[in-house]
Amino acid sequence: MLQFPQNSALSPRSAVLAAMIAAAVAVRLLIYFVPGALPYNFTPVEAIALFGGAYFSDRRLAFLVPLGAMAVADAVILGSLSSEMAGYWYRSAPVVYACIAVTVLGGFGLRGRIGVARVAGFSFASAVFFFLATNFAVWAVADSGGSEACMHGLVPCYIAALPFFNGTLAGTLVWSALLFGGFELLRRRWPAVATAA
Repeated sequence: MLQFPQNSALSPRSAVLAAMIAAAVAVRLLIYFVPGALPYNFTPVEAIALFGGAYFSDRRLAFLVPLGAMAVADAVILGSLSSEMAGYWYRSAPVVYACIAVTVLGGFGLRGRIGVARVAGFSFASAVFFFLATNFAVWAVADSGGSEACMHGLVPCYIAALPFFNGTLAGTLVWSALLFGGFELLRRRWPAVATAA
C-alpha cells in the first residue's frame, strides 16, 4: 500500500488542517475582492465546521479551524471597510460566528455515522440555520447602515437575502462533498491521513 509522503516539519494532520484554513481564507477573500468569481457566500467555512465536528478527535480544533479561518479573512476584509460599515458588521458578526460553532456541534452528530445522505442532510440543515439566524440578526440591527429591505420588516429582509442563501446552500453542499468525499479517498490511499482526524 502507498504511504503518505512524510515530512518531519509537516505531519499529515498539520497538512490537512493548514490546507483547510488556507482554502477557507482564500475562497472567502476571492469572493469578497473579486465579485463574480464565485457566487456570494459560496465559502467552505460551514463545510469545514461540519467536517471538523465529524472527524477531528480534538474537539477544540473542530471549533478553532473554521472560526480561525473566518477571523483571518474577516481581519483582511474589515481593513477595506469604512468605519460605518465596519460598525454595522460588528453588530451581526457574533451571530455569524455562533452559527459556525453550532455547525461544529452538528458535525459531532455525524461522528461514526458518516454517509452521503447524512452529510447532505446535515449540510442542508446547517445552511438553512445559517440563513435564518444571520438574516434575523441583520434585521434586528437594521438601521440607516443596513439593507433597505430589512428596514421594512423581517419577511422582506429574508426575501432580499434569498440570493445569498443560494450561495450558502450550494457552497455548503459542494464543499462538504469535496471535504468528506476527498478525505475518504485520501484515507483509503494513505492511511496516515486518518490521523488528521
